[in-house]
Amino acid sequence: MHGPLSQTRIVGASIPSPPARWFDIGPLHVHYYALFVIAGIVAAVWLTYRRWTAQGGNPDLVYEVALWSVIAGLIGGRLYFDITTPDQMGHQWYAPVAVWQGGLGIPGAVLFGTLTGAFVVHRRGASIGAFMDAAAPALPLASGIGRLGNWFNQELFGGPTSLPWGLRIDPAFRPAHYATTTTFQPTFLYEMLWDFGLAGLLIWLGAHYRIRPPALFCLYVCLYSLIRLLLELLRVDPASMFLGERLNFWVALAGVIGGAAFFVWVQFYRAAPALPVSDAE
Repeated sequence: MHGPLSQTRIVGASIPSPPARWFDIGPLHVHYYALFVIAGIVAAVWLTYRRWTAQGGNPDLVYEVALWSVIAGLIGGRLYFDITTPDQMGHQWYAPVAVWQGGLGIPGAVLFGTLTGAFVVHRRGASIGAFMDAAAPALPLASGIGRLGNWFNQELFGGPTSLPWGLRIDPAFRPAHYATTTTFQPTFLYEMLWDFGLAGLLIWLGAHYRIRPPALFCLYVCLYSLIRLLLELLRVDPASMFLGERLNFWVALAGVIGGAAFFVWVQFYRAAPALPVSDAE
């Protein structure tokens, strides 16, 4: 048995929403959103492992950082969602932690995961900056894969559109003031494509230019925040507002400015630190 079926009729050329948000294995509801989040984490760990060990880093450190950073990232991502969109949590007793139903704020996940990972790397005597740059392309790769889960959940879409790639949304998931509108901007798709392109760009830059750690990570923060800033101008789902814009718009703007400023400082002005790449095995 599957989750609730799509009730939307096919309208011209458009992207259909998946017919179900989960599938059943015995008594268990397996949510597609959770599966794509897990797939993104696995892909990120694999890519970080490849890049870190290619630098001569200790491979065991990747798994240790991944364990604690993923736990911290899930906590931080959910806290960010709960704080910035409390009206979307639901009313069940477990609603504040119901990550399997969606609702992970990437800014909170990246912040908590990065701080926790940096602490672990420091404790092991490795270079925090070098590890951050090794992991930089893995983060947009993970979030790009995870965005497919938003497609199954019919969430994170933009305003109405008649474009051929408009996303069909079931009536139950449409904002009240767009109850009769059928197709919307697939902002999850725009972000997913940007994320994959960003992952490739960061890998290419790191291979062809001398990037001083953690400048590559700073560039990731800047360019990922840029797409989020633009998409926040398109999205129509409920959100906390500040000074006439969605709160996430201001967070993304801070990421663009902060990431760009730190990239310029690290790459062109900061004295090169004499730090080891990895701990001794």
